[in-house]
Amino acid sequence: MAAATAVFAQSKSKEDNSITRTRYLPEYTASGELILPKNFSEWVYVGSPLTPHALNDGKAGFPEFHNVYIEPVSYEIYKKTNVFPEKTIFFKELQLVLPGQFPDGSRTEPSGRGYFPGKFNGADVTVKDTKKYPSGWGYYNFNHHEPKAKTAKLQAQSDCGYCHEASAKKDQVWTQFYPLLDK
Repeated sequence: MAAATAVFAQSKSKEDNSITRTRYLPEYTASGELILPKNFSEWVYVGSPLTPHALNDGKAGFPEFHNVYIEPVSYEIYKKTNVFPEKTIFFKELQLVLPGQFPDGSRTEPSGRGYFPGKFNGADVTVKDTKKYPSGWGYYNFNHHEPKAKTAKLQAQSDCGYCHEASAKKDQVWTQFYPLLDK
């Protein structure tokens, strides 16, 4: 009887393709700092833009790979509605570029010549909340070095938001760099 029940449970799960997930929402300390999101590396990966120092006269504002993730249930809602829902969280894990061997900062590895990720270098997090943030999105820095901070204070709009407002394609999100989101 137990074997029959197990087979039924397996066949039922194969027929039912929907996955019930709990949406991960932003968590804050009593003083209003954002708590470092949990399990972000299991979220939906959207891309890794790179603007290395070597291609920007040694002065890139953001010289790391930006490994960007979106909270999975927010992504599911976005896929259906084409709108980032309230409380959407984007997690940008920074990752340094391995030292270059050539003037353009590239190097040769077994796969060929290119730019390769090195050590992790902190994280930035963006949260959509039109009631909490005047521009609709809040920006947080969890260090631009390791280890990542456990909590972060809201950044001034002039530190991050102004560029997102001016240049991001959709709702302050750089969807133009993420085919998964660019609908």
